[in-house]
Amino acid sequence: MTTMTSPPTPEALAPPGRRARRERRAAELAARTRRIGGRLAEFSARPAEQALADLGSTSAGLTHREAVARLERDGTNAIAQERPPRWYVQLAKACRNPFILVLVVLVAVMYGQWLQVADTEPFDPKIAILGAMVLISVGLRFWQEFRSGAAADALRALVTTTTAVQRRAGRGRMSATIEIPMTDVVSGDLVKLAAGDLVPADLRLLTAKDLMVSQAALSGESLPVAKADIRLATDRGQDTTSDPVEADNLVLTGTSVTSGSATGLVIATGDDTYLGSMAGALVGERPETSFDTGVKKVSFLLIRFMMVMVPVVFLINGLTKGDWAEAFTFAVAVAVGLTPEMLPMVVTTNLARGAVALSRRKVVVKQLNAIQNLGAMDVLCTDKTGTLTEDRIVLDRYLDVHGRPDTEVLEHAYLNSHFQTGLRNLMDQAVIDRMHEAEEVVVDARFTLVDEIPFDFARRRMSVVLRRNDLEGPADTHLLITKGAVEEVLDRCVRVVHAGERVELTAARRESVLRTAEEHGRQGLRVLAVATRTLPADREGYAVTDEAELTLLGFLAFLDPPKRDAAEALRALADNGVAVKVVTGDSELVAVRVCEQVGIDPGTPVTGAEVDGLDDLELLDRARTATLFAKVNPVQKARIVRALQADGHTVGFLGDGINDAAALRDADVGISVDTAVDIAKESADIILLEKDLTVLGQGVLRGRLTFGNTIKYLKLTASSNFGNVFSVLVASAFIPFQPMLALQLLVQNLMYDISQLATPWDRMDADYLRTPRKWDAKGIGRFMLVLGPTSSIFDITTFALMWHVFGANSELHQALFQSGWFIEGLLTQTLVVHMLRTRRIPFVQSRATWPVLLMTAVVMGIGVWLPFSPLAGALGMQALPLAYFPWLVATLAAYCLLTQGVKRWYVRRFGEWL
Repeated sequence: MTTMTSPPTPEALAPPGRRARRERRAAELAARTRRIGGRLAEFSARPAEQALADLGSTSAGLTHREAVARLERDGTNAIAQERPPRWYVQLAKACRNPFILVLVVLVAVMYGQWLQVADTEPFDPKIAILGAMVLISVGLRFWQEFRSGAAADALRALVTTTTAVQRRAGRGRMSATIEIPMTDVVSGDLVKLAAGDLVPADLRLLTAKDLMVSQAALSGESLPVAKADIRLATDRGQDTTSDPVEADNLVLTGTSVTSGSATGLVIATGDDTYLGSMAGALVGERPETSFDTGVKKVSFLLIRFMMVMVPVVFLINGLTKGDWAEAFTFAVAVAVGLTPEMLPMVVTTNLARGAVALSRRKVVVKQLNAIQNLGAMDVLCTDKTGTLTEDRIVLDRYLDVHGRPDTEVLEHAYLNSHFQTGLRNLMDQAVIDRMHEAEEVVVDARFTLVDEIPFDFARRRMSVVLRRNDLEGPADTHLLITKGAVEEVLDRCVRVVHAGERVELTAARRESVLRTAEEHGRQGLRVLAVATRTLPADREGYAVTDEAELTLLGFLAFLDPPKRDAAEALRALADNGVAVKVVTGDSELVAVRVCEQVGIDPGTPVTGAEVDGLDDLELLDRARTATLFAKVNPVQKARIVRALQADGHTVGFLGDGINDAAALRDADVGISVDTAVDIAKESADIILLEKDLTVLGQGVLRGRLTFGNTIKYLKLTASSNFGNVFSVLVASAFIPFQPMLALQLLVQNLMYDISQLATPWDRMDADYLRTPRKWDAKGIGRFMLVLGPTSSIFDITTFALMWHVFGANSELHQALFQSGWFIEGLLTQTLVVHMLRTRRIPFVQSRATWPVLLMTAVVMGIGVWLPFSPLAGALGMQALPLAYFPWLVATLAAYCLLTQGVKRWYVRRFGEWL
C-alpha cells in the first residue's frame, strides 16, 4: 500500500474546486442531519397528546380530506434520488473531451478556410477524415454509455409498497385501518406497524407491544433494537438523547419491524426524514475520482506538448517553404497526429468490455469509470454487517456459569424460545435452529405452556411457565424459565448451578459469573443468561414478581458469523496489493471479533468519538495505520474515505446500508449489493447481485486489465505520434518540400487509430495485474520523450534512404519520398505496439491476442497496398520500387532490436514500464 512520505498541507486536503465543493456538501449534510435530528429529538421528549396536537392530528387519525390536503401541500413521501441524464446530456458529455474539442476546432477552422474558396476548389477530404475521427470516437462512446445507463435505469425499477394507516371518513366518524401506498403517507397519519413491515416515515410511537426494530441500515447494529412508547421509557427513567436512532420511542424510515406491533404518529416524511436528510444531500454532482483526475492530467499534458510543437512546425515550414497556407494545413495535420483522438472511444470500449465481463459474474456496473478505479484501488473500506458477515444471528455457544459447554442450558433456552407466543426475534430463532440441528428433544409431548411473562424494555428479559407432562398426568409443579440480559437476570437469582448442584449465589460467585460473561462479551459475542425456578402448580396466572429466587443455569453466546468466503477473498485482495480497512457502526468488541475471524489484524480500533476529536491532518495520520473504525456514523465514514484519498490512495467502499451511502458516494469506487437499501444502491458505482466477496478480487483484476489496455493505448500512441512529429520537425528543417502531405498524415493517423480499436481485446502480463495501477501523467510524458525519438531515428534513416538511394531529392520526386516514409512510418507505428505492449520479449515470452495480431496485419497490408492502389493518385502517392522492401525489412528489424534494448534500459532505470 502506497503512503506519502510526509503529511500533506491543509491546502492539499482542501484545495479549491471539486474538493472544496465536496467539503461544503459534507458540511451541508452534517448541518441538515443535525437540524432534522434535533426536531425528531424534540418530538421524542414531548407527551403523546402534545405531539398529536402539534401535528393537527387526533388519536383516531386524520380524515381522508385532511390527508389529501397535506399530500398536496407537502408532496409525496419519497426521498430524492439521482436520475440518469437525458440522452442529449450524455451526448454532450461524450463530446466534452479536450482531444475531441481540439479536433472540432480544427474541423471548424479547415471548413471555414474551404468555404472561402468553395466556388473554385472541391471539398477538402481532410475535413471528412477529421469529421470521421470525431464521429467514430463520440458515437461509440455515447452508445456504450447510453446502453449502460439504460441497464442501470432498469435496475432502479421499484415495486409499489403499501403500509397500514388509521384514517377517518369524516369528522366524528369511526376510524378504520386501510392500506395505502407508502408514497401517500403524510405527517399526522397514524401508522400501524406489525412484524415484517418497513417503516414508511419517521414515527413517534404512541403504543407498542413487544416491538423489536432492525436498524442495521441506519446504525450498522446487526441485532434488533427494542422500542417502546414514552410511558414505558419514562418508567425506566430514560435519559434524553439527541440521536434519533437511539431514542426508544422513535422509529425511522429505512428500518423494519422484526417482531411485535405498534402505532406511530408520522412526524416527518420524504426528504424531511432522518434518512432523507442524508439522501437529499447525496443527490447531485459526484466527486471527481482518480480516474477522472488522471485522464484530465494526461489530456492537458499532451495538449501542452501540442501547443509547443505545432507552432514550431508551422513556423519552420512557413519560413523554409514560403507557403504559409500550406504550412498552416500541415501544422493542423501535425496537431491531429499528436492527438490520441480515439482515447475516449478506446477507454469507453475498454470499460464496456469490463462491464460485460463482470455482468457474467452477476455484477452490475452503473458507472463505467468505476472499473478503472477498481483496478487502481489500493484501499478497500468495508462495512461489517452484511458484507463481512452473514447478517444473521447464530447461537455460537451454550455454557454453564464457568464457561463450559452445557446442553442443559441449551434445552431450557429452547423451551423458553419455543413456547413464547410473541413473534420470535433473531436470537430465539437461532436457539431453535441450533436445537433442530442437534435433534435433542421433542418438547411438545413433554411440556404444556401455562403462562408467559412477555419481554419488556425495563426488565430486558422474558419468561415462560411450563407444566411437565407424564403418563400419570400433570406433575405437581410448574417450571419457570427466564432468558434475558445477564445483569437483569442475575439480579433476580439467589442460586447458581455448580457441579450439578444448586448452591447459594455468594458475592464471590457473582463476580466469577460476571467475569465469565464479560470474557465472552470481549470476544464480540452477545451474551444472554438462562435461569429457572420451580413453583407449586396451584395457579394458572403469573406476573413479573414471580421472576424471583431464580437459579442461574448458564449463558447463551450469539454472533453474526462471517461469510465463508470472506477470509479467502480478503486474502486474495491483500495478495493483489489491496489493503482492507473495516469501517462499521457496530461496537468495537464485535468488530474486533469479526476481523480476527476473517484474517484481518484489527490493531487498536478507532471509534467514532475519537474521529470527531481529530482534525483532518490528525485523522489522515490515524487512517494510515488503523485497520478498524468502529461505532462510526455516516458522516464519519465519509470523512475517513476522504482522509485516505488525501493520502494519495484510490479508495473503494463496500456497504449496503443508509449509513454507508455518503461514503459510497465519496469513494473512488462505491460497491453495494442488490439487497441493500435503495439509497445505498443509488450511491454505489458497482452492485453485486450476489453477496460473493470473491467477485471483488476478480473485479480488481478486470479493472487492472482495463486500466492496462487503456494506459497501453495512451503511452504507445503518445510516444509514436510524438516521434512522428519530431521526425517532421527534422524533415521540415532540411528537406525543401513537405516530407508528407497533410492528407497523407491524416490517413496514416486514421489507419493507426483503426488498428488500435483491438486494444481493448488484448491481454496483460500476469505480473502487471498483481499491483494496483494509478494514472501517472509524468510517467506518460517520460515514456513519450524516451520512446518517441527512438522511432525518429529510423524515420531519419528512411529520409536518407529515399534521398540518397532512390533519388527522391527534389520537389519533382516528392511523391516517391512521401510514399516511402508513409509506409515505413505506418508499419513501424503499428509494429511497435507489439514491442511496447509488454516488458517481456514480444512474440516469445508474451504474445498479443488474435484480434490485435489480425488488426495489425490488416492495417500493415493496406498501408503497403495504398501506393500501388487506384487511390494512390488522390493521396499524392506513387508505386515504390521492389528494391525498397528489403531496406524496409532491415529497417523494421533494426527498429525492433533497438526498441527492445531501450525498453530494458528504461525498466532498469525507472523500475516500471506500462
